[in-house]
Amino acid sequence: MDLAGKNIVLGLTGGIACYKAAEFTRAMIKAGASVQVVMTSAAMHFITPVTMQGLSGKPVFTDQWDARIGNNMPHIDLTRDADVIVIAPCSADFISKLAHGACDDLLSTLCVARPATVPLLVAPAMNVEMWQNPATQRNLAQLLADDIQLLGPDAGEQACGEVGMGRMLEANQLLEEVIASFQPKLLKGKRLLLTAGPTFEPIDPVRGITNLSSGKMGYAVARAAYEAGAEVTLVSGPTALAAPYGVRRIGVQTAQQMHDIVMAQLAGADSRTDVFVAVAAVADWRVANASAQKLKKNADGSAPELVFEQNPDILATVAALPKPPYCVGFAAESENLLQYGEVKRIRKNVPLLVGNIGHDTFGKDDNQLVLFDADGHTSLPRAGKQQLARQLIAAIASRLT
Repeated sequence: MDLAGKNIVLGLTGGIACYKAAEFTRAMIKAGASVQVVMTSAAMHFITPVTMQGLSGKPVFTDQWDARIGNNMPHIDLTRDADVIVIAPCSADFISKLAHGACDDLLSTLCVARPATVPLLVAPAMNVEMWQNPATQRNLAQLLADDIQLLGPDAGEQACGEVGMGRMLEANQLLEEVIASFQPKLLKGKRLLLTAGPTFEPIDPVRGITNLSSGKMGYAVARAAYEAGAEVTLVSGPTALAAPYGVRRIGVQTAQQMHDIVMAQLAGADSRTDVFVAVAAVADWRVANASAQKLKKNADGSAPELVFEQNPDILATVAALPKPPYCVGFAAESENLLQYGEVKRIRKNVPLLVGNIGHDTFGKDDNQLVLFDADGHTSLPRAGKQQLARQLIAAIASRLT
């Protein structure tokens, strides 16, 4: 319920992407929001107020002279309890209205009359040629100068059959952007590199050694960092999770591959990384004598002999760099967390280590954490992993200042 208690005004302008607004409305309500829909006359050519009323559970407003508002000023009253105004889809015509302060219908007047404390988010939706038109680009630049946030657009196939920029974000992407808009931008301008998930060490082409990490905690931290304004790169072992919206994901399998990708990211030409968070449950050992073919049962019933060698310690390697980023490690223990966590922080030589009991959290949607630093330890009580991830990001941000 990331939007619990939030009052959102959703504006629809003319465009075929109005069909996505229906799903978007439902998604926001499922996330706990109250959604008040306002439609332009052009929007009603693509979707009906009846549909949007049925989905939002509230009367839809389309007319600036609507007498259902007691003082007959819907452009004022509809915004005074709003936490945010979202225009999705936002047509090229409506972008022009916003850029020039036009007030010729309810939605445009409502946007101009909104209190300065109410953010305005717009999701452009138009043909690629309309998007690329110099007039549209000038208007978009004005919106950014006026602190209006753009949500997308995306590139892809359009309803007209052409392909290019201008396609409105999908409902789930819009939802993530709205949720992110309520999070403080504690890491704005920062770059964060993060590892997550298990690693998989092959025994032969069909078998391997792995662990029970689902990747949920790491992915939650990546999402929270993006919400906080960071540019996030996620190096992930094999998981069933979709990449968090706005996060660049690089998939790997083994610990050695994860090490190599992390070091390459830190050594690249454009390699400035402010924070490194090692959440992945990395295998300590790999099979040195892995077979190129599937191992068969021995005739005498004996098990094949596996020889192990140690994997590189990714966190310790990064922390030992001449100019390391701020390093945050994770420790999944099975017992004695307070003792082992502090010992591991010192051994890895990192300023912050996050500990948890592995078998109590692997695969689950909640967790409890202990933060270890030079001043001792702080406990974060059991909560949903996304909530804990946001608390962790706030703790990291406070240590960067």
